[in-house]
Amino acid sequence: MRLPDYLFSPLTWILLLALLLLLTWRRLPRAARYAGVALEVVLLLLIAPVGANVLVRLIESRVPLPQTCPAPTPTTIVLLDGGTDRRPRSADDYAALDINSLRRLFAAVALWQRIPHARLVISGGGWGTPHSVLLRGLAERMGVPADAIEIEESSNTTWENALYTSRLSPPVPKRIWLASSALHLPRALGAFRAWGFEPCAWPTDSQYMPFSLGPGYFMPQSSSLAKADSAMHELVGALAYRGLEWKKERQGSGENVGSR
Repeated sequence: MRLPDYLFSPLTWILLLALLLLLTWRRLPRAARYAGVALEVVLLLLIAPVGANVLVRLIESRVPLPQTCPAPTPTTIVLLDGGTDRRPRSADDYAALDINSLRRLFAAVALWQRIPHARLVISGGGWGTPHSVLLRGLAERMGVPADAIEIEESSNTTWENALYTSRLSPPVPKRIWLASSALHLPRALGAFRAWGFEPCAWPTDSQYMPFSLGPGYFMPQSSSLAKADSAMHELVGALAYRGLEWKKERQGSGENVGSR
């Protein structure tokens, strides 16, 4: 059972802690009051640029540089969709794709253009029209031939991205470029390794912003809240996926990634 994302949002903790302090302030010892206020300040900083960027940096710094990918260079690119802003109305309703999906696609197509005879595998399901269908159509409009694209349209999670990609026919090679947001890649790389792949990271975009001394860097902002929510989602998701990876390793499921 998937827990709602708001449970891991710093804003939820800020509001709950504020309510708790308000209801119990008179009965709390002085030390507990100080600790509660200090924790509230820390949580507020998490939804300011300074805190949100610390969280993002903590995750994105775990992504290996593309230059560290060992030779020979993979010729298959697996692109993970980033979702939609609304339910697509048709297979060419590209405006439904959210900014994460578009950034990932643009970067994956740019990589495809650099690799002769590259194969582009797009993974992503979704309600109604699968997200991978939308991304395939847009990739073709950007110049990628239809016969160079393969889609996986059943997955709804990163773990399923890896699982169902491993079951495609013709088989996807063991060594791949895995294209996704830098914030998402640490969890995605672990999932694909668990299903037998040897992925090289291709970070398509970064949410990290360099440190600034301006006062706004320390003030809560809606954009920082969204960034902190995404980072907390990845931190909690990484813990859950560690459990899935451990369970799969223990079970020795025998799933193999096609011919190599």
